[in-house]
Amino acid sequence: MKKKSSEKKRHVVAWVNKAEWDQVLQYLYSNDAALQRYALHRISAWKGRYANSSPVAVECTADLVRCQVLDKSGHLDGDDLVLLYGAALVRFVNLITERLQGRTARPLRRLAGNLNIPGWVVDLRHDFTHRKLPTVTRCRKGCKVVLEWLQQEYWSRQLEGGPNEDWESQSEGEDEDMELKRQEDELIAKQKEMEAYKSARDLLISYENGQFQTLDELSEGKQRGAWPPPFADISWILGEIKQFAVESSDLLVDVLLEDGFLVPTVDQLGTLGCNTAGPNEVRLPQTFLRFWLPLLKMLNSPAFIHLLLEKLFVELKLLATEQGNNRAIYISAWISEIIMCNSNKFEFHFETKGQKKARMKDRIFVNRIQLRWQQLLSACLDAPCASSPRLLKLILDDMEHPLPVETRERLLQLCSIYTQPADSEYDNSLEPKKQPIYTLESLHEKLQKSRRHHTHPWRSTGGSERNEASSQEHKRADDQAEKAKMLRGSPWQVCVEKVAWKYYPLGKVPGQSDDPACLMVENYSTMTVFDQPVEMESSTKHNVPGVSAPVRTAEGLVWNQSDVNKLKIGLQLF
Repeated sequence: MKKKSSEKKRHVVAWVNKAEWDQVLQYLYSNDAALQRYALHRISAWKGRYANSSPVAVECTADLVRCQVLDKSGHLDGDDLVLLYGAALVRFVNLITERLQGRTARPLRRLAGNLNIPGWVVDLRHDFTHRKLPTVTRCRKGCKVVLEWLQQEYWSRQLEGGPNEDWESQSEGEDEDMELKRQEDELIAKQKEMEAYKSARDLLISYENGQFQTLDELSEGKQRGAWPPPFADISWILGEIKQFAVESSDLLVDVLLEDGFLVPTVDQLGTLGCNTAGPNEVRLPQTFLRFWLPLLKMLNSPAFIHLLLEKLFVELKLLATEQGNNRAIYISAWISEIIMCNSNKFEFHFETKGQKKARMKDRIFVNRIQLRWQQLLSACLDAPCASSPRLLKLILDDMEHPLPVETRERLLQLCSIYTQPADSEYDNSLEPKKQPIYTLESLHEKLQKSRRHHTHPWRSTGGSERNEASSQEHKRADDQAEKAKMLRGSPWQVCVEKVAWKYYPLGKVPGQSDDPACLMVENYSTMTVFDQPVEMESSTKHNVPGVSAPVRTAEGLVWNQSDVNKLKIGLQLF
């Protein structure tokens, strides 16, 4: 609904006062390039204050004046000027006529005619975008005509005091059209969503009817234990559901999690011959699981499994306050069933082929998939309920990169604290042995004890252990001093810092450059093998029984002529 013409709108502007506006306008349309540059700097400041709401006419004027300033500078040749003018003129025509476009596209020439823009300017824009580039003379003429149009249609009206009536009315009409279009789009989207929701429900109800009919035929033949493959009509319904999942898997999962589908009603359980699940139910009833297996096996892609688990945990979080609710029990049971299908425990490695075939028969998917373990762990901890400890243990045991054992134990303890009943009669079925009741106070005391133990280890140990530790430290220090003494006077030294040597290749030390010259000793001299001094072994020779070779001394290696000959035979130069 349009406002009355007597009501004036108040606008927040970027210029300080009317004097600044008049000065910028005068400088823009002057022939002095320095004054035009000053006006362009002021408009840049206005754009910074306006953010994304700068007036279109001001931006177009600045673009065209900038072209004139660069043209006068003489730093650009003809082709560069044509491209510069072309970008400014194309931007002007597009921005000015854009606000007149309705729901259906209309010709630019007609829209420009309604705004009194010459038709040849629109043709000039068409040449820039689709045809051969025009000459620089034609570009300059187009820029001059457009600047005159902007001065007459925008800047002069601002000075007259009633500037924006036509522009505002167009803007209001555009806003109303956009609002109506948005409302129509929202209505159409809601209608499509309702139709898709109804289609999903009808498909799932048809699937249930077909399965119940199969169940009736099995009960008449007294063969309830063996569930046959889907009939032809059920196979057709499964194909329709698969096609629907490709188009809208989110909506299909939402409908599946409603009561009466993956969460059965009491009447459905009675028809299937299943007992109502108790609060500590771990797995789904076998008959109910086989009822939905054909559908879930057909949709068992990794993307669908990830989406289903995500939606299940969201539903479980919403039901966190309803511990004994039938819906919460079956939601947690489906989560457990999916994670167990992906489990690869060690005890499965020793089963026979028959046992493996029977186990794979009731699984939603057979091949192990890469689940999003971090997201599952966060979702499980974010939805505490009575079954959270069991679900948390399944996730922790089956993770590709498991957490440390101590971290897993603490998570399970914290989970038991937040999920145990108020009467503290928590029965932990995760371990065969009886678990204590954990509280925040008990964990706090355990943390304080561990801190005292790490801070004062001598309080928990005897004096002999303390003396032994100190003696080992002294021995280690003596060894370091002895090694440093042996290397005194040589270019090598003992490294006493803690360095992760496993990250350095053999023969390289921290801080060493890749230049092999850094390994050379500062003072050295070349010497051939035959020029090396050889000491006689008369004074340093020790008689060792059973050893014929001379004993090497600690002062250095002494080679005899036999050793030199052996070296020469096996010597390889590089």
